[in-house]
Amino acid sequence: MVTIRDVARQAGVSPSTVSRALTVPDKVEQGTRERILALADQLGYRPNRAARGLITGRTGNLGLLVPDLANPFFPGLVKGIQARALESDYQLFVVDTGENAAIEPELVRQLAKQVDGLLLCSPRMRPAELREAIDLVPTVLVNRALPKASSVTFRNVDGAIALVAHLAGLGHRSLGFLAGPASSWSGAQRRRGLRAACLQQGLELHELGSVAPTFDGGQSAADEVLSAPVTAVIAYNDLVAIGLGQALAERSVDVPGRLSIVGFDDIPMAGMIRPSLTTVANPVAEAGREAVDLLLSQLNDPSIGVRQVRVPTSLQVRGSTGPAVARTEDGMSS
Repeated sequence: MVTIRDVARQAGVSPSTVSRALTVPDKVEQGTRERILALADQLGYRPNRAARGLITGRTGNLGLLVPDLANPFFPGLVKGIQARALESDYQLFVVDTGENAAIEPELVRQLAKQVDGLLLCSPRMRPAELREAIDLVPTVLVNRALPKASSVTFRNVDGAIALVAHLAGLGHRSLGFLAGPASSWSGAQRRRGLRAACLQQGLELHELGSVAPTFDGGQSAADEVLSAPVTAVIAYNDLVAIGLGQALAERSVDVPGRLSIVGFDDIPMAGMIRPSLTTVANPVAEAGREAVDLLLSQLNDPSIGVRQVRVPTSLQVRGSTGPAVARTEDGMSS
Protein backbone atom coordinates (compact mmCIF):
# COMPACT_ATOMS: atom_id res chain seq x y z
CA MET A 1 0.00 0.00 0.00
CA VAL A 2 1.35 3.42 -0.98
CA THR A 3 1.82 5.70 2.02
CA ILE A 4 2.14 9.45 2.45
CA ARG A 5 5.90 8.94 3.03
CA ASP A 6 6.23 7.29 -0.40
CA VAL A 7 4.63 10.33 -2.03
CA ALA A 8 6.85 12.68 0.00
CA ARG A 9 9.98 10.78 -1.00
CA GLN A 10 9.12 10.92 -4.70
CA ALA A 11 8.21 14.62 -4.49
CA GLY A 12 11.28 15.57 -2.47
CA VAL A 13 9.26 17.17 0.30
CA SER A 14 8.31 16.31 3.88
CA PRO A 15 5.30 14.14 4.73
CA SER A 16 3.73 17.16 6.44
CA THR A 17 3.91 19.13 3.17
CA VAL A 18 2.14 16.28 1.36
CA SER A 19 -0.50 16.25 4.09
CA ARG A 20 -1.09 20.00 3.71
CA ALA A 21 -1.29 19.70 -0.09
CA LEU A 22 -4.02 17.10 0.28
CA THR A 23 -6.02 18.65 3.13
CA VAL A 24 -5.39 22.43 3.05
CA PRO A 25 -4.09 23.01 -0.50
CA ASP A 26 -4.13 26.82 -0.18
CA LYS A 27 -1.27 26.51 2.34
CA VAL A 28 1.09 24.98 -0.25
CA GLU A 29 2.76 26.82 -3.14
CA GLN A 30 0.92 26.07 -6.40
CA GLY A 31 3.79 24.39 -8.26
CA THR A 32 4.64 22.16 -5.31
CA ARG A 33 1.00 21.33 -4.75
CA GLU A 34 0.44 20.35 -8.37
CA ARG A 35 3.55 18.15 -8.37
CA ILE A 36 2.42 16.39 -5.17
CA LEU A 37 -1.11 15.80 -6.46
CA ALA A 38 0.17 14.45 -9.77
CA LEU A 39 2.56 12.05 -8.01
CA ALA A 40 -0.14 10.93 -5.56
CA ASP A 41 -2.40 10.11 -8.48
CA GLN A 42 0.40 8.38 -10.39
CA LEU A 43 1.38 6.23 -7.41
CA GLY A 44 -2.25 5.42 -6.60
CA TYR A 45 -2.14 6.99 -3.14
CA ARG A 46 -5.49 7.17 -1.36
CA PRO A 47 -5.61 9.22 1.87
CA ASN A 48 -6.91 7.50 4.96
CA ARG A 49 -10.29 9.16 5.45
CA ALA A 50 -10.27 8.77 9.24
CA ALA A 51 -6.76 10.16 9.57
CA ARG A 52 -7.59 13.06 7.28
CA GLY A 53 -10.63 13.79 9.40
CA LEU A 54 -8.45 14.11 12.50
CA ILE A 55 -6.30 16.68 10.71
CA THR A 56 -9.04 18.72 9.04
CA GLY A 57 -11.89 18.24 11.49
CA ARG A 58 -14.07 17.09 8.59
CA THR A 59 -15.86 13.82 7.98
CA GLY A 60 -15.52 13.74 4.19
CA ASN A 61 -19.27 13.08 4.04
CA LEU A 62 -22.22 15.00 2.60
CA GLY A 63 -25.85 14.33 3.51
CA LEU A 64 -28.83 14.34 1.15
CA LEU A 65 -32.46 14.36 2.20
CA VAL A 66 -35.09 13.46 -0.44
CA PRO A 67 -38.86 13.05 -0.02
CA ASP A 68 -39.43 9.93 -2.15
CA LEU A 69 -36.85 7.86 -4.04
CA ALA A 70 -39.71 5.91 -5.65
CA ASN A 71 -40.62 9.08 -7.54
CA PRO A 72 -38.68 8.92 -10.86
CA PHE A 73 -37.87 12.64 -10.57
CA PHE A 74 -35.41 12.08 -7.73
CA PRO A 75 -33.05 9.26 -8.86
CA GLY A 76 -31.64 11.40 -11.68
CA LEU A 77 -31.04 14.21 -9.22
CA VAL A 78 -29.39 11.85 -6.72
CA LYS A 79 -27.13 10.43 -9.45
CA GLY A 80 -25.99 13.94 -10.42
CA ILE A 81 -25.28 14.81 -6.79
CA GLN A 82 -23.48 11.55 -6.08
CA ALA A 83 -21.29 11.77 -9.19
CA ARG A 84 -20.14 15.29 -8.32
CA ALA A 85 -19.57 14.36 -4.67
CA LEU A 86 -17.40 11.38 -5.63
CA GLU A 87 -15.43 13.52 -8.09
CA SER A 88 -14.69 15.81 -5.14
CA ASP A 89 -13.70 12.85 -2.91
CA TYR A 90 -16.81 13.04 -0.72
CA GLN A 91 -19.08 10.21 0.31
CA LEU A 92 -22.85 10.75 0.16
CA PHE A 93 -25.38 9.67 2.78
CA VAL A 94 -28.91 9.56 1.34
CA VAL A 95 -32.06 9.58 3.50
CA ASP A 96 -35.59 9.11 2.11
CA THR A 97 -38.31 10.78 4.21
CA GLY A 98 -41.21 8.96 2.53
CA GLU A 99 -43.05 12.28 1.92
CA ASN A 100 -43.43 12.64 5.70
CA ALA A 101 -42.72 16.26 6.58
CA ALA A 102 -43.16 15.55 10.31
CA ILE A 103 -39.99 13.44 10.52
CA GLU A 104 -37.77 15.73 8.43
CA PRO A 105 -36.45 17.91 11.30
CA GLU A 106 -35.31 14.93 13.38
CA LEU A 107 -33.70 13.22 10.38
CA VAL A 108 -31.81 16.42 9.63
CA ARG A 109 -30.57 16.65 13.22
CA GLN A 110 -29.30 13.06 13.10
CA LEU A 111 -27.68 13.48 9.70
CA ALA A 112 -26.00 16.78 10.59
CA LYS A 113 -23.85 15.02 13.21
CA GLN A 114 -22.27 12.77 10.57
CA VAL A 115 -21.60 15.11 7.65
CA ASP A 116 -19.77 18.29 6.68
CA GLY A 117 -22.72 19.70 4.78
CA LEU A 118 -26.33 18.99 3.83
CA LEU A 119 -28.35 19.04 0.62
CA LEU A 120 -32.08 19.23 1.33
CA CYS A 121 -34.06 18.30 -1.76
CA SER A 122 -37.69 19.46 -1.95
CA PRO A 123 -38.01 19.64 1.86
CA ARG A 124 -41.58 19.93 3.11
CA MET A 125 -40.61 21.57 6.42
CA ARG A 126 -42.09 24.89 7.47
CA PRO A 127 -39.76 27.90 7.02
CA ALA A 128 -38.98 28.12 10.75
CA GLU A 129 -38.01 24.43 10.87
CA LEU A 130 -35.94 24.86 7.75
CA ARG A 131 -34.08 27.78 9.35
CA GLU A 132 -33.21 25.60 12.34
CA ALA A 133 -31.91 22.88 10.02
CA ILE A 134 -29.75 25.34 8.09
CA ASP A 135 -28.21 26.62 11.33
CA LEU A 136 -26.92 23.13 12.23
CA VAL A 137 -24.47 22.69 9.36
CA PRO A 138 -23.68 24.31 5.98
CA THR A 139 -26.74 23.61 3.83
CA VAL A 140 -27.93 24.05 0.26
CA LEU A 141 -31.60 23.70 -0.64
CA VAL A 142 -32.53 21.96 -3.89
CA ASN A 143 -35.91 22.57 -5.53
CA ARG A 144 -36.84 24.89 -2.67
CA ALA A 145 -35.95 28.50 -2.00
CA LEU A 146 -35.83 30.47 1.22
CA PRO A 147 -34.68 34.07 1.77
CA LYS A 148 -31.06 34.28 2.92
CA ALA A 149 -30.44 30.58 2.20
CA SER A 150 -28.34 29.12 -0.61
CA SER A 151 -30.40 27.14 -3.09
CA VAL A 152 -30.61 25.58 -6.53
CA THR A 153 -34.07 25.75 -8.07
CA PHE A 154 -35.74 25.30 -11.43
CA ARG A 155 -37.43 28.13 -13.30
CA ASN A 156 -40.89 26.73 -12.54
CA VAL A 157 -42.72 29.95 -13.32
CA ASP A 158 -41.10 30.14 -16.76
CA GLY A 159 -42.06 26.50 -17.39
CA ALA A 160 -45.67 27.16 -16.44
CA ILE A 161 -45.83 30.18 -18.72
CA ALA A 162 -44.44 28.12 -21.62
CA LEU A 163 -47.09 25.42 -21.05
CA VAL A 164 -49.92 27.93 -21.08
CA ALA A 165 -48.60 29.56 -24.25
CA HIS A 166 -48.42 26.13 -25.92
CA LEU A 167 -52.00 25.25 -24.95
CA ALA A 168 -53.31 28.67 -25.93
CA GLY A 169 -51.69 28.22 -29.33
CA LEU A 170 -53.71 25.02 -29.74
CA GLY A 171 -56.94 26.92 -29.08
CA HIS A 172 -57.50 25.93 -25.45
CA ARG A 173 -59.36 28.61 -23.52
CA SER A 174 -60.28 26.77 -20.31
CA LEU A 175 -57.51 24.93 -18.42
CA GLY A 176 -57.52 22.79 -15.30
CA PHE A 177 -54.72 22.59 -12.74
CA LEU A 178 -54.34 19.44 -10.67
CA ALA A 179 -52.14 20.46 -7.74
CA GLY A 180 -49.87 18.36 -5.53
CA PRO A 181 -49.01 18.64 -1.82
CA ALA A 182 -49.97 21.95 -0.22
CA SER A 183 -46.48 22.14 1.33
CA SER A 184 -44.71 21.86 -2.03
CA TRP A 185 -42.69 25.00 -2.83
CA SER A 186 -42.32 24.06 -6.51
CA GLY A 187 -46.06 23.43 -6.72
CA ALA A 188 -46.73 26.94 -5.42
CA GLN A 189 -44.34 28.37 -8.01
CA ARG A 190 -46.07 26.48 -10.80
CA ARG A 191 -49.47 27.67 -9.62
CA ARG A 192 -48.20 31.27 -9.57
CA GLY A 193 -46.89 30.96 -13.12
CA LEU A 194 -50.12 29.40 -14.38
CA ARG A 195 -52.28 32.10 -12.81
CA ALA A 196 -50.15 34.90 -14.25
CA ALA A 197 -49.98 33.33 -17.72
CA CYS A 198 -53.70 32.60 -17.89
CA LEU A 199 -54.50 36.15 -16.81
CA GLN A 200 -52.19 37.53 -19.48
CA GLN A 201 -53.60 35.22 -22.19
CA GLY A 202 -57.21 35.79 -21.15
CA LEU A 203 -57.75 32.09 -20.32
CA GLU A 204 -59.80 30.49 -17.55
CA LEU A 205 -57.88 28.47 -14.96
CA HIS A 206 -59.88 25.96 -12.92
CA GLU A 207 -57.97 24.81 -9.85
CA LEU A 208 -59.18 21.25 -9.35
CA GLY A 209 -57.77 20.57 -5.90
CA SER A 210 -54.75 18.66 -4.63
CA VAL A 211 -53.76 15.01 -4.99
CA ALA A 212 -50.85 12.88 -3.83
CA PRO A 213 -47.83 13.45 -6.12
CA THR A 214 -48.07 9.87 -7.40
CA PHE A 215 -49.51 7.72 -10.17
CA ASP A 216 -52.40 6.75 -7.86
CA GLY A 217 -53.01 10.42 -7.07
CA GLY A 218 -53.51 11.12 -10.77
CA GLN A 219 -55.84 8.16 -11.19
CA SER A 220 -58.00 9.30 -8.29
CA ALA A 221 -58.67 12.65 -9.98
CA ALA A 222 -60.21 11.31 -13.21
CA ASP A 223 -63.86 11.86 -12.26
CA GLU A 224 -63.21 15.40 -11.03
CA VAL A 225 -61.31 16.24 -14.21
CA LEU A 226 -64.06 14.88 -16.46
CA SER A 227 -66.71 16.89 -14.66
CA ALA A 228 -64.74 20.15 -15.00
CA PRO A 229 -65.41 22.51 -17.95
CA VAL A 230 -61.85 22.25 -19.30
CA THR A 231 -60.22 21.05 -22.50
CA ALA A 232 -56.72 20.62 -21.06
CA VAL A 233 -55.32 19.65 -17.68
CA ILE A 234 -51.95 20.67 -16.25
CA ALA A 235 -50.81 18.16 -13.64
CA TYR A 236 -48.54 18.89 -10.68
CA ASN A 237 -45.94 16.45 -12.03
CA ASP A 238 -45.52 13.75 -14.65
CA LEU A 239 -46.51 10.92 -12.31
CA VAL A 240 -49.88 12.58 -11.65
CA ALA A 241 -50.31 13.25 -15.38
CA ILE A 242 -49.51 9.64 -16.29
CA GLY A 243 -51.89 8.29 -13.63
CA LEU A 244 -54.64 10.58 -14.90
CA GLY A 245 -53.98 9.48 -18.48
CA GLN A 246 -54.24 5.82 -17.49
CA ALA A 247 -57.56 6.39 -15.71
CA LEU A 248 -58.94 8.25 -18.73
CA ALA A 249 -57.84 5.46 -21.06
CA GLU A 250 -59.74 2.96 -18.89
CA ARG A 251 -62.83 5.15 -19.41
CA SER A 252 -62.21 5.26 -23.20
CA VAL A 253 -61.49 8.99 -23.08
CA ASP A 254 -59.31 9.99 -26.02
CA VAL A 255 -56.12 11.92 -25.18
CA PRO A 256 -55.54 14.40 -26.74
CA GLY A 257 -58.66 14.14 -28.93
CA ARG A 258 -61.05 14.93 -26.10
CA LEU A 259 -58.68 16.22 -23.43
CA SER A 260 -55.05 17.35 -23.51
CA ILE A 261 -52.77 16.51 -20.57
CA VAL A 262 -49.43 18.04 -19.59
CA GLY A 263 -47.03 17.56 -16.70
CA PHE A 264 -43.84 18.80 -15.11
CA ASP A 265 -40.37 17.18 -14.69
CA ASP A 266 -39.87 15.11 -17.89
CA ILE A 267 -39.18 11.84 -16.09
CA PRO A 268 -37.95 8.99 -18.35
CA MET A 269 -41.41 7.42 -18.46
CA ALA A 270 -42.88 10.58 -20.01
CA GLY A 271 -41.47 9.70 -23.41
CA MET A 272 -42.25 5.98 -23.17
CA ILE A 273 -46.01 5.99 -22.67
CA ARG A 274 -48.61 6.38 -25.44
CA PRO A 275 -49.46 9.06 -26.12
CA SER A 276 -46.13 10.42 -24.97
CA LEU A 277 -46.43 13.24 -22.45
CA THR A 278 -45.98 16.94 -23.14
CA THR A 279 -44.11 18.29 -20.13
CA VAL A 280 -41.69 20.84 -18.73
CA ALA A 281 -38.20 19.32 -18.51
CA ASN A 282 -36.14 20.00 -15.40
CA PRO A 283 -32.42 19.22 -15.93
CA VAL A 284 -32.02 17.35 -12.65
CA ALA A 285 -28.46 16.09 -13.16
CA GLU A 286 -27.25 19.62 -13.86
CA ALA A 287 -29.07 20.89 -10.76
CA GLY A 288 -27.48 18.16 -8.65
CA ARG A 289 -23.98 19.10 -9.80
CA GLU A 290 -24.65 22.78 -9.20
CA ALA A 291 -25.87 22.04 -5.68
CA VAL A 292 -22.74 20.09 -4.73
CA ASP A 293 -20.46 22.77 -6.20
CA LEU A 294 -22.34 25.43 -4.25
CA LEU A 295 -22.10 23.46 -0.99
CA LEU A 296 -18.39 22.69 -1.41
CA SER A 297 -17.62 26.33 -2.16
CA GLN A 298 -19.21 27.24 1.17
CA LEU A 299 -17.25 24.53 2.98
CA ASN A 300 -13.96 25.68 1.45
CA ASP A 301 -14.65 29.37 2.04
CA PRO A 302 -17.17 30.13 4.83
CA SER A 303 -17.00 33.83 3.94
CA ILE A 304 -18.87 33.17 0.70
CA GLY A 305 -22.32 34.63 1.00
CA VAL A 306 -25.70 33.22 0.10
CA ARG A 307 -26.08 32.21 -3.54
CA GLN A 308 -29.28 31.23 -5.29
CA VAL A 309 -28.93 29.42 -8.62
CA ARG A 310 -31.93 29.09 -10.94
CA VAL A 311 -31.66 26.37 -13.58
CA PRO A 312 -33.57 26.94 -16.87
CA THR A 313 -36.40 24.59 -17.87
CA SER A 314 -37.56 23.63 -21.37
CA LEU A 315 -40.90 22.65 -22.87
CA GLN A 316 -41.04 19.16 -24.41
CA VAL A 317 -44.02 18.96 -26.78
CA ARG A 318 -45.23 15.40 -27.37
CA GLY A 319 -48.38 13.50 -28.20
CA SER A 320 -50.59 14.23 -25.18
CA THR A 321 -51.55 17.73 -26.37
CA GLY A 322 -53.64 18.61 -29.39
CA PRO A 323 -56.15 21.17 -30.66
CA ALA A 324 -58.96 22.10 -28.29
CA VAL A 325 -62.31 20.42 -28.78
CA ALA A 326 -65.50 22.22 -27.73
CA ARG A 327 -67.12 20.80 -24.59
CA THR A 328 -70.87 20.55 -23.97
CA GLU A 329 -72.51 21.35 -20.65
CA ASP A 330 -72.22 17.73 -19.52
CA GLY A 331 -68.46 17.78 -20.15
CA MET A 332 -68.61 15.62 -23.27
CA SER A 333 -66.95 16.60 -26.55
CA SER A 334 -69.29 18.23 -29.04
